[in-house]
Amino acid sequence: MKTVHIFVLAGLAVGLVLGLAGCGTPGAPQPPSLNLPNRVTDLAAFRTGSQVSLTWTMPRKNTDKLLLKNNIAVRVCRREGVADCVVTGGDLQLAPGATGSFTETLPATLASGAPRTLAYFVELKNRKDRSAGLSNPAAVLAGQTPAPVTGLTAEPRKDGVILRWTAMSPSVREPARTFLRLQRKLLTPSAKSKAQPGLLEPPTEPVDRTLVVESPSAANAGSNPHGVLNPNLNPGLDRALDREIRLDQTYEYRAQRVAQVTADGQTLELAGELSAPVRVEVRDIFPPAVPTGLAAVASALDSGKVVSIDLSWQPVADANLAGYIVYRREADGAWQRVSPAQLLVGPAFHDAQVLPGHTYRYQVSAIDQAGHESPRSAETQETVPAP
Repeated sequence: MKTVHIFVLAGLAVGLVLGLAGCGTPGAPQPPSLNLPNRVTDLAAFRTGSQVSLTWTMPRKNTDKLLLKNNIAVRVCRREGVADCVVTGGDLQLAPGATGSFTETLPATLASGAPRTLAYFVELKNRKDRSAGLSNPAAVLAGQTPAPVTGLTAEPRKDGVILRWTAMSPSVREPARTFLRLQRKLLTPSAKSKAQPGLLEPPTEPVDRTLVVESPSAANAGSNPHGVLNPNLNPGLDRALDREIRLDQTYEYRAQRVAQVTADGQTLELAGELSAPVRVEVRDIFPPAVPTGLAAVASALDSGKVVSIDLSWQPVADANLAGYIVYRREADGAWQRVSPAQLLVGPAFHDAQVLPGHTYRYQVSAIDQAGHESPRSAETQETVPAP
């Protein structure tokens, strides 16, 4: 009996050990998630005229690193100086990961007066109206913006688009560092084409582009960091030439004056209203440049007999040049084409159809690949000596 009793106790001990091993040790209790959306960290603000536009990216996770599933309430506020942050928008509901945007028209008190800094914030709220804090600050300038651009026109030329606008009256005082910004939009973007084997595909022209016109004093001082569109000034009008366009395209331009102002230790832009848009069609209707430097020299064989007149001229640098045509006349006779039907590729011509004792006058023109012919060059003449 004693032996059996010991066996039972041993079995109970083993069972107790196995039971403890299966249960494990319980950990510390975890607090419930507050489901607070992560703070916005990429808020950006832009002012044009009296309007301020904000953009940002909504977070995908909360502060517990869990994915957000429902729309998030967004509150927008702005702060002037050290004052409280004034709520300007609080009815936004945006999805996690979405791109947020908000635009407000500044009240008259903030759209006038001396430049000073405004800071914008966005705050994301959970269903219990709690947040993880304000976003990064995005600064713009309050105050009076530069005067709007008026009289904007665009005219195509062979070397680009000439833009003109009405100059500011000398009586209007603008900040010392004021420039003109042009927003150009390509209205006829071409579909991406497949390059031929062995050829590089030409770069695609951007649809939107920003161009800057520096003041003449800034351009002459070499302070233009953008390297585009330095203006030529005429009384009553400002103008600039946009050389970076392509033929057979349609563009739209808008302009605004922009001042760079330092306030509260920050240098920010204060941009005026955008002008009304102007459109321009840039068609290939312009002929190549007129050839220059035409010269004629009579040539002879070793026997001394004159057999031809050799012509040469300066090559035309147009990118779409196809070739040249040579014209000739005697005395006051009619001009006739003496070069062959196929265009001359190089800036030279050998005229073997000449007679001793005759004087010949020559002109040359350039032809582009669209068939446009330039005006003819200045005349040159050569007399074939009599034998």
